[in-house]
Amino acid sequence: MTDTTAGTVIKDARSYRLTNIDMLRGLVIIIMALDHVRDFFYAGGIQDPMAQPDISVGIYLTRWVTHFCAPVFIFLAGTSVGLMADRKSTAEIGAFVFKRGIWLLIVEFFIISNAYTFTPFGEPALGGLIPVTLQVIWALAISMIVLAGVQFLGARFCMITGALIMLGHNLLDNVIPRVGMTDPIGEVWHILFAQGAIVTETHFMVGAYPLLAWVGLMMFGYGTAYIFKKPAEERDKILLKSGLIMIAAFIVIRFLDVYGDPNPWQVQELGLLATIFDFMNVSKYPPSLSFLLATMGPMAIVCAYADKWQGKVKDILVMFGRVPFMFYVAHFYLIHALSVVAGVMQGFEAHQFIHFFIFYPEGYGISLLGVYGVWVLVCVMLYPLCKWFADLKSRRRDWWLSYL
Repeated sequence: MTDTTAGTVIKDARSYRLTNIDMLRGLVIIIMALDHVRDFFYAGGIQDPMAQPDISVGIYLTRWVTHFCAPVFIFLAGTSVGLMADRKSTAEIGAFVFKRGIWLLIVEFFIISNAYTFTPFGEPALGGLIPVTLQVIWALAISMIVLAGVQFLGARFCMITGALIMLGHNLLDNVIPRVGMTDPIGEVWHILFAQGAIVTETHFMVGAYPLLAWVGLMMFGYGTAYIFKKPAEERDKILLKSGLIMIAAFIVIRFLDVYGDPNPWQVQELGLLATIFDFMNVSKYPPSLSFLLATMGPMAIVCAYADKWQGKVKDILVMFGRVPFMFYVAHFYLIHALSVVAGVMQGFEAHQFIHFFIFYPEGYGISLLGVYGVWVLVCVMLYPLCKWFADLKSRRRDWWLSYL
């Protein structure tokens, strides 16, 4: 049973959960699904709409709104660990978070990567190498493994260190190692600071989520968990004020354009709208200071008002937010499977879609309106599974449920 009254927690077997956190997590997890539907279905296969000032408003906003997902999810993961301190010892937290991080690495390497391609034994388009996508679950896993250790140093240490990482990592923007990606230094660089690929004799690993800033964000989320332990009115005031400050800081820092993002903006010949698009084209890989301010600010404001919202929509978001792992894994397999069906319906062969979506055949795809239709269909189809699992978790406290 979900209690959505202001400042209260869900009254079930896991009664420590806060509905505003679950609602926010549910919101970003379904927004995230929109971006993945776009990847697998959108005609033309535009992978980086943000980099094209002449792009349509619809596709630009469809991509930009999904920027909220990864930072909110990783921050709230840190916050959730911080909230464990009231019921678990530091040693218990460290052991649990470390094991969960290892489990998520296994999921990223063997379950999510296969969902992208359906080729567990090798992608023909990559010369038979086995593709591994090191994305948000990878960043979440490594951040948890690091947090499992640093949380012994205390919440204040994590908060300050995490903030310093987020504020300062853009000092490395112009530092590029003069080595190849197969060199040990280059490989470490492309794990911590920049996107890249690591190629072995058997695997092609795409490092889409450089780790340093994400680790800092999770540490900061852990260190600021005390805010969510405050009475609802006080907590929401802090969140609202923090959100407004972050948005103001983003506008000032981005306008000055001397620090905070490696991608400078400029006035565009195409006009005001194109200039706004360029101004908002902040770097996600790794997440720049400007990116974090632009995404965490609005989400802090949403979280501040979450307790005041009521109704079926909130209940659905809270439900999805209580089972994000189940949704995440299932939605990838479902979206890829639906793209195979769509491809066959458009006259292609099914085997042409047993690949990573960047290798889909030319001419395949649907309109942006169709993308939104598939997105709604995916959420509707996943609702019964997620509802069943959320109800199961609300009734029971089996240890394995904490890993799902």
